[in-house]
Amino acid sequence: MSRRVVGVTLDNLEHLSKHSRTCVFWELAPHLREQAEEYGDTEFEKEAWVSSVLLEWGSCGRLIYCDGIPAGSVFYAPPAAVPRSAAFPTSPVSPDAVLMTSLEVLPEFRGGGLGRVLVQAVAKDLTRRGVKAVEAFGDMRPDEEERSCVTPAEFLTSVGFKTVRPHPRWPRLRLELRSAITWKEDVEAALERLLNSVTVSTAEPSFRPV
Repeated sequence: MSRRVVGVTLDNLEHLSKHSRTCVFWELAPHLREQAEEYGDTEFEKEAWVSSVLLEWGSCGRLIYCDGIPAGSVFYAPPAAVPRSAAFPTSPVSPDAVLMTSLEVLPEFRGGGLGRVLVQAVAKDLTRRGVKAVEAFGDMRPDEEERSCVTPAEFLTSVGFKTVRPHPRWPRLRLELRSAITWKEDVEAALERLLNSVTVSTAEPSFRPV
């Protein structure tokens, strides 16, 4: 299965799942979100938010494709561009961090490590831009029956995030980007050392007559 990760742009927003395309939980203050949902403008508001962040800050999302099929996405931005972040009891986000807001892998593609690949893509992008860390608000009790725009805390800890401010429902977690960017390199280096330690004999075998 081939995997490809690209930046979210206005040209590929249509490749997001319907849920991701219409979720404005993070992008709007609570009262504006309610208005957008009431009047059916959430998709427009999402596009407007992406456009604004792209212009003012740069890339704010990643899409992952499996064999050419959109399989998931992740969004991230400075906390000042994420109105909902201030409403969490574990706010504010650390001043040296970017906030990862939502991450989704479509059900049919789960279990293959795509969520980790998306987090790694975010880490690489932000490291190149001089950012030291990424933080996220986790959900300690995600409801599988209802699709949420908040990433499960269990997933975040599984990919290297550490809790910096605990809460029974909405902890804030942090990923130091150097550790995120080097885990794959460390594995590759270990494999290379292992392979280099294996010597293969090229001498002709000796046979004793029976």
